Amino acid sequence: MLLRSAEILNFKNIAEARIDFSPKVNCVLGRNAMGKSNLLEAVHFMSFLRGFRTLPDAEYLRHTTDTALLKGEYVSDGGVSCNLSVGFTRGKRKSVRADGKEYKRVALHIGRLPLVLVAPQDTAIVQGAGQERRRFMDMVISQADGAYLQHLMRYTRSLESRNRMLRSGIRDSLLFESVEQPLCEAAAAIYDTRRKWAEALAPIFAGYHRELSAGADDVQIHYRSALADCPMAELLEANRQRDALLGYTSAGVHRDDLETTLGSHALRSVGSQGQLKTFTVALKLAVFDYLRQTGGETPLLLLDDIFDKLDASRVEHILHVVGPASGFGQIFITDTNREHLDRILAGIDGHLLLQADNGAFTPL
Repeated sequence: MLLRSAEILNFKNIAEARIDFSPKVNCVLGRNAMGKSNLLEAVHFMSFLRGFRTLPDAEYLRHTTDTALLKGEYVSDGGVSCNLSVGFTRGKRKSVRADGKEYKRVALHIGRLPLVLVAPQDTAIVQGAGQERRRFMDMVISQADGAYLQHLMRYTRSLESRNRMLRSGIRDSLLFESVEQPLCEAAAAIYDTRRKWAEALAPIFAGYHRELSAGADDVQIHYRSALADCPMAELLEANRQRDALLGYTSAGVHRDDLETTLGSHALRSVGSQGQLKTFTVALKLAVFDYLRQTGGETPLLLLDDIFDKLDASRVEHILHVVGPASGFGQIFITDTNREHLDRILAGIDGHLLLQADNGAFTPL
């Protein structure tokens, strides 16, 4: 997948920009708060219809404006073009069109333009609550498996219905059965897909982590789910009285987690900043390989300020992995350090280097 060009209007601090991208490496240089990350977030928005964080669309509007528009010209690995436009207005639903046709359901767009983002906030995958890791799993798998996203939506609807019934004091077993059957079916599909995903990802992650850390750290990932021990229906039955008292469903795939360890300890407890960042970079590069292998399309790779808080040796390893011979396809990189970018671009013909300044971008 390549993003040939993008047009951006009133997105965060970008008033108006049109950029023709390199099919290889695109670097954006500039001081903090100049718009480097906003450019990458606009590219991210076109793939996921949301920014780096889960915020209302209005938060992405440029100050004092009410409407934003993003356009991207894409071409698949097989040479098929796609012209995408995403528009949103304060207080209204976003409009998403591919080749001039509006999606009946925007969920159908997820996975069409695969993308992997590596960013400073990725440390939340390790340090944050389980919700962060479930969101990470869901965003990755949904790009490669459209059926998985449908199972997630079905599970969420059924879970909300069951929780409303619990809060209302309903005890009718037939009513619960009508809600729990689709809940259990969706849970089984979600668990099975997550388990297979984790098994496929683990060895890819291990390889990247060894390369980035020079084998210095023994870091592993493990998928944890209560469904590994018993089916969802048995979990619901075993917790029925407890759930009635709590007013919500206390067990299920909505409580799954992705455990990260350094040696025999939790990485979140003992990992240094450098170790955490090395872990997240390796994890995201493994995700890139997973999506390329399973989805049949090379994702875009966005590297947002990834060298910050890393020592020289870890920077060297990352530069080597994502360098000219990496085979990662089209890459977008932001940094405040010109030296890092020059070393990445050395030997790459046809690259693009932009200077960001208050939402404007000038080729260097």
